Amino acid sequence: MPLQSLKFKPGINREITSYSNEGGFFDCEKIRFYTAFPEKIGGWVKQSSNTYLGTARALHNYIALDGSDFMGVGTHLKYYIEEGGAFNDITPIRKSSTNSITFSATNGSSTITVTDASHGAVVNDFVTISGAVSLGGLVTASVLNAEHQITKIVNGNSYEIVVSVTANSSDESGNGGSGVDGAYQINVGLDTSVGGNGWGAGAWGGINADLSQFGWGEAASSGTTATVRLWTHDNFGEDLLINPRDSGIFYWDKSNGLGTRAVNLTSLSGASDVPTIAKQVLVSDIDRHIVVFGANTIGTSTQDPLLIRFGSQESLTNFTPDTTNTAGDLRLSSGSTFVQAVETKQQILVFTDKSLFSMRFIGPPFTFGLQELSKNITIMSPNSAVAVDDIVFWMGKENFYVYTGRTQQIACTVRDKVFLDFNFSQADKVVSGVNSQWSEIWWFYPSASSEENNKYVIYNYANQTWYYGSLARTAWHDRGIRRFPIGAGSSYLFEHENGNDDDGSAMTASIESSQIDIGDGYQFTFIKQLIPDITFEGSTSTTGNPSANFTLQARTGPGSTYPNTSSGTSTRSATTPVEQFTDKLNVRLRGRSFNMKLESTEQGVAWKLGTPRVDIRPDGRQ
Repeated sequence: MPLQSLKFKPGINREITSYSNEGGFFDCEKIRFYTAFPEKIGGWVKQSSNTYLGTARALHNYIALDGSDFMGVGTHLKYYIEEGGAFNDITPIRKSSTNSITFSATNGSSTITVTDASHGAVVNDFVTISGAVSLGGLVTASVLNAEHQITKIVNGNSYEIVVSVTANSSDESGNGGSGVDGAYQINVGLDTSVGGNGWGAGAWGGINADLSQFGWGEAASSGTTATVRLWTHDNFGEDLLINPRDSGIFYWDKSNGLGTRAVNLTSLSGASDVPTIAKQVLVSDIDRHIVVFGANTIGTSTQDPLLIRFGSQESLTNFTPDTTNTAGDLRLSSGSTFVQAVETKQQILVFTDKSLFSMRFIGPPFTFGLQELSKNITIMSPNSAVAVDDIVFWMGKENFYVYTGRTQQIACTVRDKVFLDFNFSQADKVVSGVNSQWSEIWWFYPSASSEENNKYVIYNYANQTWYYGSLARTAWHDRGIRRFPIGAGSSYLFEHENGNDDDGSAMTASIESSQIDIGDGYQFTFIKQLIPDITFEGSTSTTGNPSANFTLQARTGPGSTYPNTSSGTSTRSATTPVEQFTDKLNVRLRGRSFNMKLESTEQGVAWKLGTPRVDIRPDGRQ
């Protein structure tokens, strides 16, 4: 019988059964379909050996006027500007205490109790202490005069820190002196969303809109959900605007240097009715307005989750509307809360929890106009929508969507794979990103068994295919200014599509077909030979010829299991290493149907699969 070509449809399809998807692919890990054929994705390496504190949820890359290449990095603990691999802490200061701090130590303990009336801190906050003197023993001035992370809140007037030495008996008599100052950074956010009802719901001692703590022991309102710390940011010229969601707007002046911190926008000279609370801030590139979403109304501290406010054109601080400027506001007419705004080349698309709006610059006297584009849509998170030129893609609560001038669902062949294994309690962590080199939209999300992003799903908008895999990334930025896309992992930034490995370690990549049979599967088949069609172009293996494994598995019916293939002795399956110059594989398989899996596990391997062929023939009935 002639050799049978294994021609597969591109993309992964999990919306039908493996048997019904004959001629397609059913499962994968770390592959893509750039053309009609699968290939291993590119690897990643650490951008530098330097680390940041906290979980990064937002990245923003821009170039200053002097050519400085800055990457804003917002974590649940701090905000940094990365340059040249170094992370510069520009986290704003919430409160400064002058000559008001004292200390107490216990012999044999490294825990120091700090007294400072109405400190407003929460656990994990950072305070920088200065002006202290030695407690009299091992706890010296240099030990105290440093940045500390608060480990425990004793009450509204005291808290605990842990220092690098263990106090002795001499330290018990000292208090640090009378001239001790403290600079408290804005309250940290949560790394995991916490939901609850009734008294004590959410974080103990919650956070006000200005990032100060609630009164000590204040009961949280019923139905409270404390969400993860999310950031939005945009550059205003060479300076930076940053906003912790549902909090204030902060400004970093590049001319002051990387050693300085961001300050509240309301503190700048000439500040006029600057919003004190926001869900998102952006700078409209076309018309140069600072636009604030989910802002407080003028003259109050009350946040309106549907209110959009914008400053006067080219102004950093003037948000007071009058006849001589273009400041103003708009209110979204549908939905209960603003979720995300995405800027395209022509407009700003604004998402509420149920509708999509277009916001366009129309000039005086109204400045901006709003038009509702779609009702009854959903969006998963404040970072789940992303733009490619004038097209916007996003993940909804049960489907994926695209706006191309009209809103429509994207036909998704892995929908159940994603949404039936999804931790909706941590949905705010979902982050989208563009990998423009490969015409891909990536969504990172937490699976049902995880509280952190550990999975991804990819839509290739050029060939309209879907594929997925496992990877822990919490923020993403496409290449452009920088050569490689940047993904945020645990304490590190990674350059993606760089090499073939997982930061120097081997990366497993695989593709598995659906079931294949002869005719309608009535007859048994026998496979004696596989002719692989694979290229290892781009491999960087230094240990010999790159290789991958082809596995053929047979079964007797759609509902039966595959025989064990690990021993290599079963007549119903065969696994054979395929090296670069292998022209054929001799196998022995018998069953009503079979599938094929290709897997690489070695370091430095890159591969692309073509159209393999098999020597397959009828083998009677049983």
